[in-house]
Amino acid sequence: MIRDIYEKIIAGGEAGAGDVSTIVNADLDELLFLAEQIKKQYKGIKAETCAIINARSGLCSEDCSFCAQSSHFSTGAPVYGFIDMERIDAAAKDLAAKGVKRFSIVTSGIGPNDEEFQKIKEAMGVINKHGLLADASVGCLSYEQLIELKEAGMTAYHHNLEVARSYFPEICSTHDYERDVETVRDSVRAGVYVCCGGIFGLGESWAHRAELAFILRGLNVDSVPINFLNPIKGTPMDNQQVLSEEEALRIVAMVRFILPKQDIRICGGRSIVFRENSAEKLLRAGANALMVGDYLTVKGVDIDDDMRALG
Repeated sequence: MIRDIYEKIIAGGEAGAGDVSTIVNADLDELLFLAEQIKKQYKGIKAETCAIINARSGLCSEDCSFCAQSSHFSTGAPVYGFIDMERIDAAAKDLAAKGVKRFSIVTSGIGPNDEEFQKIKEAMGVINKHGLLADASVGCLSYEQLIELKEAGMTAYHHNLEVARSYFPEICSTHDYERDVETVRDSVRAGVYVCCGGIFGLGESWAHRAELAFILRGLNVDSVPINFLNPIKGTPMDNQQVLSEEEALRIVAMVRFILPKQDIRICGGRSIVFRENSAEKLLRAGANALMVGDYLTVKGVDIDDDMRALG
């Protein structure tokens, strides 16, 4: 049965809601093999890399239950205002030397103020001069702001939906899901590369996971970042059980079946879920892109190890 779904996708068709149970319950080895074949069919064998810098940390007004930077929780996460351009420039120079392709400015909060927005625009040029693709992830922006950033050199905008619409009230109460969806739609309309995904392991069901994947397909995003929960002490999720390697691999494979033509980008949490060889395992599950280096408030996999694994 899984082979029938695979053949449909390879022929240019789409997985439907009725296929999800078959996909996620398939024999693991067969599932991963077929997901990798779908990846090769639509994305080739080369993996893309990206990195981020936490340009403004902490004091976020939102109450996302997994987030170390929320002002609603006491997590001990760093708190600081927008960093200086020298730090961004130095980080971009180092990443370019290591062969990373994309570099994103990330800020906490629902969105930047006017002064911060001007600094974000400036940062796009700072990143571009090193030959990197300049990206941003700075909250809910208007269409006009997205166009301004694009004109300043931004190539991609990242804005996660985090979870399915039906599960969102379980993880956030301070803003509406549709506000995030509107930002994603505006990003697509602005004509930039749109990176939009979520975080898995928050207690959501397989039905919720599939719902998110179908929403992303409907929004026609370019890249789907997959994060795995790293339970942060002080958040409501601090006692949540970490996903097993098998479940994480099944999530990646399911997303590849539903979104065969998108970049599937592995981001936070993989060093918590996977004891070793995380890059190799996840790329064989259907992923074709990796975030390398450190994350927002926690250490990531050693960037040199990742770059060696990617060849």
